[in-house]
Amino acid sequence: MRFPLYQVDAFTREPFKGNPAAVVPLETWIADATLQSIATENNLSETAFFLPPDHNGVRPLRWFTPTTEINLCGHATLASAWIILTVLDPEADGVRFTTRSGELRVFRHGDALRMDLPSSPPRPCAPPDGLAEMLGAEPLEVLEAEDLLVRLSDEATVHGLTPDFPRIAALPWEGVIATAPGEDTCHFVSRFFAPGVGIPEDPVTGAAHCTLTPYWAQRLERTVLTARQVSERGGEIECRMVGDRVHLVGNAVTVLEGTFRF
Repeated sequence: MRFPLYQVDAFTREPFKGNPAAVVPLETWIADATLQSIATENNLSETAFFLPPDHNGVRPLRWFTPTTEINLCGHATLASAWIILTVLDPEADGVRFTTRSGELRVFRHGDALRMDLPSSPPRPCAPPDGLAEMLGAEPLEVLEAEDLLVRLSDEATVHGLTPDFPRIAALPWEGVIATAPGEDTCHFVSRFFAPGVGIPEDPVTGAAHCTLTPYWAQRLERTVLTARQVSERGGEIECRMVGDRVHLVGNAVTVLEGTFRF
């Protein structure tokens, strides 16, 4: 079998920053076990697979971590749309995907792309036992959606976290979002840990901003926010609340193009 393979750095204007995603266009679905094997072989936080558009112009899209299929991935959606709009269909103004999280749309936004994703507002919850020890910092507030959201005191504390990945992997949430107000260049910062699905720390996590955006929009009384994920690679996202949807604006860079053979 042979499939085209692209690697895209998402949420960045520079190669080797942001979050790398593998993108594999397919003509038809192949076995799920093979999709998972390709994602495991790529060993990136996500590999995205999509099909040609149906009669309504909508493309099926799926995402796999090195260990499992997931319900929503922002950066691999951005990467997939980037390949479609720069390589496969460069005359198009946007892309529509059908996914486990419903229909997602991506549009051109100047030299960037704007994704229309579902909002996932967090609700207060009791902190799990030993959370401060797992992260290496004392939480100020703990909430939950699909992920656990932990607000910390300041940006420096987010930078200085020392996560205990085995203990975090045992938690019942898909991942843990650590966040705090930004100091100078953005409204808020974050880091994201999901060792339970094969991602110890994700460089820049679009799906997490579906929870972070409504949280900080309410807290700061703003509908447009700038965000930075302060992982080692780092990345920047413009976040907007649009009704009950979250719009994320980001850039992308193609860094690899080849053929997957097996």
